[in-house]
Amino acid sequence: MKERDLANTAESLCPRSISEEDRARAQIYQLLGTLLSNPPSSELLKGLATLKGDDTLIGSASKNLAALAQRTSATDAEREYNNLFVGLGRGELLPYASYYLTGFLNEKPLANLRSDLMARGIRARADVKEPEDHMGTLCETMAGIITGEFECDSDLPSQKAFFDAHMAKWARLFFTDLEQAQSAIFYAPVGSLGKAFMAVEADAFAIQ
Repeated sequence: MKERDLANTAESLCPRSISEEDRARAQIYQLLGTLLSNPPSSELLKGLATLKGDDTLIGSASKNLAALAQRTSATDAEREYNNLFVGLGRGELLPYASYYLTGFLNEKPLANLRSDLMARGIRARADVKEPEDHMGTLCETMAGIITGEFECDSDLPSQKAFFDAHMAKWARLFFTDLEQAQSAIFYAPVGSLGKAFMAVEADAFAIQ
């Protein structure tokens, strides 16, 4: 799939002028963040059903996501989301950096992230109840850094520093787990999309 195909599904605010490539990257981060932070609405499912794809890993995942969005109701998506991330006591997956990197919640990765966010002048929204090291929040933060939504530097070195510090060590593993989760039907291609996209991001940042 051409990354620009996500433009109508997860449009990002862009306070600064950015390239088409960066806009597409921000839109994918924003889409992943939206889908991981809350179950998709009927409107979002309709938008996802129009996604196109090609033979790349990202394109293939997008085509699968579109097909599943077309036949998934918002009620079914919410039930699946709750089974994956909420559950009775806990969901099938715990999408937090602390858990993936230490085996426990609210550990040093969260403290390090909070220090970095404070240094960058980024504050969590008042309506966000999850710890900041939730993968959905991290994806939305990356989108905001790329588009210049925050006061901090938004150039490539700043993006790379945030990705390397808070996402590189566990993002692909998390999205692989999501792709293979027992409860995942609609969310399986979300995992595939995230896994493929994080690999592209990691490779691109590695040569900077």
